Amino acid sequence: MGRVDDEQLTWPVGEVARLSGVTARTLRHYDHIGLLVPAATDPGGRRRYGPAELHRLQRILLLRELGLGLAAIGRALADDGPSASLAALRRHHVWLSRERDRYTRLVETVRTTVETLERGGAMTPENLFAGFEHDPHEAEARSTWGDEAVDASVGRRRGWSADDAERARTGFDRVHRGLAQLRAGGAAPDDPRVQALIGEHHAVVSLFWTPGAAAYRGLGDLYVQDERFRAGIGQGDDALVEFLRDAMVVHAATLPA
Repeated sequence: MGRVDDEQLTWPVGEVARLSGVTARTLRHYDHIGLLVPAATDPGGRRRYGPAELHRLQRILLLRELGLGLAAIGRALADDGPSASLAALRRHHVWLSRERDRYTRLVETVRTTVETLERGGAMTPENLFAGFEHDPHEAEARSTWGDEAVDASVGRRRGWSADDAERARTGFDRVHRGLAQLRAGGAAPDDPRVQALIGEHHAVVSLFWTPGAAAYRGLGDLYVQDERFRAGIGQGDDALVEFLRDAMVVHAATLPA
């Protein structure tokens, strides 16, 4: 760790603690586990943090607010280069904006309900449930897979740990990026490196439901056939989606029927 020459470009640990609401003891702990290493130390040995470290701390606190544990936060940050970090922040911003809007609607629903009941009135069913979030894809999933399968998937999600939630949030993207790199380098679907990534893909899918051989092959076909999956996975590169499908077929041969 270097010494700081220009203190105007850094902030001491006490100031960072005051600005962020994180105790100095916690900041020291983050340093010890390698989660947030200070930019430098001053001649008295105090930790000092630069702009990059403050941005990293913001992301740490944001991910902590989303319910992630420190180990999961460390893995999420380790995957990010500068451009990936900015993209992740954009995703967080979209998610938080949606949550803000959802809670605003819920607050309004509760306020209206209280005022209506205080007046002795009655809420219409439409107004009573206004603001509650409905998954637009749930009806389609129930139609395709059946109520039992969807209810089981919902039950699994409720039992996720913070690490499970982080793996579900980021796992597919990591697999897709890794496959794109391997495919660009000439790897075949049965390449051991490709199959290692597909093993992770199956593990992430299994957080929601556990597909056997036939179901996993069917999922790969769905990726190719459904334009929504193609757009989300391949980002316009249909060949990558087909590569994923072909690799899933290879992996399916190792799964129970």
